[in-house]
Amino acid sequence: MKYIIIAIVLISIGLIIYGFNLDAGEEVLSHRYIGSGTLLLFLVAMPLFLIRESKGKKFNNYMLTDENVRKMQGKEPRKTDNQDTPKN
Repeated sequence: MKYIIIAIVLISIGLIIYGFNLDAGEEVLSHRYIGSGTLLLFLVAMPLFLIRESKGKKFNNYMLTDENVRKMQGKEPRKTDNQDTPKN
């Protein structure tokens, strides 16, 4: 899977570079190569890479919740008034 993603990225970069290097008379064709290279990169290669790299990871660990931000800063979780000892 890793090599397929690398091949797709190289092909898309090659298409983009080839599109920029075409002569001015072939403007429509150059736009087509640049667009297809960009679509291939962002709609095929990037989702495949993200799927491959995110296997087995918990999504909640990467959410920016108040608790996770405090863990990253090294602070203790904040206690609100209603979490203290019960009052009679």
